[in-house]
Amino acid sequence: MELQTLYNEYLNIKFKRGLPPVRTKPFEYGLYADDSAGLFLTDHPEETFTNWMYELIPRDPHYISAPDWQPVLADVFQQMDIYDELVLYYLLFTLNTTLSVNSHNAYSTMNDFMKNYSFLQLSHLSEITRLNEEQKHQVRDFFFFYYLYAHPVNEETLYACSFDGQNLVHTKTDIPLERYFTAFHDHYSTNIKEYTEQIAIAPHDIQACKHLTLQLLQCIEGKLAKLNMPEEKGLEAVLRLINDVDQMLQLHDNNKPALFEMMKNFLKEARSTPYRDHCFTTLLQNYASYILFFRFDEIHALVEYFEDTPEWCRTIINKIFMDTIFMERILRQKRIDITTYPNVTQFFEDEAKRIYL
Repeated sequence: MELQTLYNEYLNIKFKRGLPPVRTKPFEYGLYADDSAGLFLTDHPEETFTNWMYELIPRDPHYISAPDWQPVLADVFQQMDIYDELVLYYLLFTLNTTLSVNSHNAYSTMNDFMKNYSFLQLSHLSEITRLNEEQKHQVRDFFFFYYLYAHPVNEETLYACSFDGQNLVHTKTDIPLERYFTAFHDHYSTNIKEYTEQIAIAPHDIQACKHLTLQLLQCIEGKLAKLNMPEEKGLEAVLRLINDVDQMLQLHDNNKPALFEMMKNFLKEARSTPYRDHCFTTLLQNYASYILFFRFDEIHALVEYFEDTPEWCRTIINKIFMDTIFMERILRQKRIDITTYPNVTQFFEDEAKRIYL
């Protein structure tokens, strides 16, 4: 099973696109009554990719005055202690929830978008050529931070990892996540008889979970071919720029009006479907993440283009600033005082004014 196929099915269910289900064995999606969906093991319809290891969570040493046990994989990773083991478990759980479809409230909707948007962009970065290596490292760290932050994870887990080249490593122990996750799955599939009360799936299912976990990790690390948003009639132009960041950057640098005209044409249609709206949000966040992140003053060109259609300008500006909290962090990192951009802030709606002004 290719990850792209499973990713397409995830988007099909998440945005109710109504496409026929495709073969994703050894996994398949199952729907819950609240419109959420779990990625189940085909041969074990009671177990999900996320929860098969639920009973394997390490004891939390933070609540015990003198913890006296060793990590399960202490013989393999001598540099790891029981606090590290718990963090690595949280990282594995976070990774495995990437393709879960959850029900949402207003707060969790934004977090869900930021996590999955960041995951998609991390898969694209290694193929982008119009950013230099330093720029790619900056946005990579930015996206990985929000991939974890929006899960959400605790602070210890949020800052536990760093990139060493293309490898994500647990910074304190210098253990590559790929090596740890491989050893984790191999240990439990090899010693399954010792864990019959905690594990309800077979060794070959654990290996299938390992394979998918490593694919998700390698996507984040940029070691696999990038994931693409699937095509849909009427969204060809938008999806072409989403799936090829270089093309968006080239169009912006060579012909800004053409990029803005694409945004205008989208708004002209006034047709709304969950997937269509998601694609437009993704395009605008790409504009923020790859252009305004490095050249914030480019926002003047956007505002000037839409000055004759203030309602559309208001829509775009508020989506850029309010659909995620990316712009808050960009302004802080770049030490940009948004109040010095009155041509932008004049379009802020009440909630944006409350947050930014």
